[in-house]
Amino acid sequence: MSRAEIVETEAGDARVTWWAAKNARGVLALGHGAGGGIEARDLRALAGVLPSHGVTVALVEQPWRVAGKKVAPAPRTLDTGWRGVWPALAGAGLPVASGGRSAGARVACRTAAELGAVGVLALSFPLHPPGRPERSRAQELLGAGVPALVVQGGNDPFGRPDEFPDGAYELVEVPHADHGFAVPKRAGAGEAETLKVITDAVTAFTRRLWE
Repeated sequence: MSRAEIVETEAGDARVTWWAAKNARGVLALGHGAGGGIEARDLRALAGVLPSHGVTVALVEQPWRVAGKKVAPAPRTLDTGWRGVWPALAGAGLPVASGGRSAGARVACRTAAELGAVGVLALSFPLHPPGRPERSRAQELLGAGVPALVVQGGNDPFGRPDEFPDGAYELVEVPHADHGFAVPKRAGAGEAETLKVITDAVTAFTRRLWE
């Protein structure tokens, strides 16, 4: 069962949907991308699986989504919204790992160190705009300053796994998957199998964070 709460931030009201673990060892906060919300398949899969492994999942909707807007604001405003939610995420006194998909992963990387996150989960990190590898955002990931896991689709147009630079982070490839972790039928892998790659990798990562 989930529980939602509204959190006031300087960027407007955000919404946190909690998926609580009975004997939680930590919290994994996950933000959404610029093109969708917390209904993304990977975010929902993690919220369904991780609580049974002692991890409370907090799915965070940025103020622009709560307000019903269609276009995400500038990165600085996204960071402001994330900072404003952080006291609620850390309110239980548990260690908090910061994460998200796509634009949410960038926010997590940019703010992790200052907020005291114990780790970063970057789902479908947008390494560069499609077709523009020269516009790299690698420094956001490399500068996270905390243990980080990247889970990336093998055919993500925003950056394939082999395009990522060496660095102090882990990278798990989701074979054949695109930016939304969809896999073509010809690949022979169903959605359940694809999502299991993601949830297994994140479960192992959080276990290492809180050992």
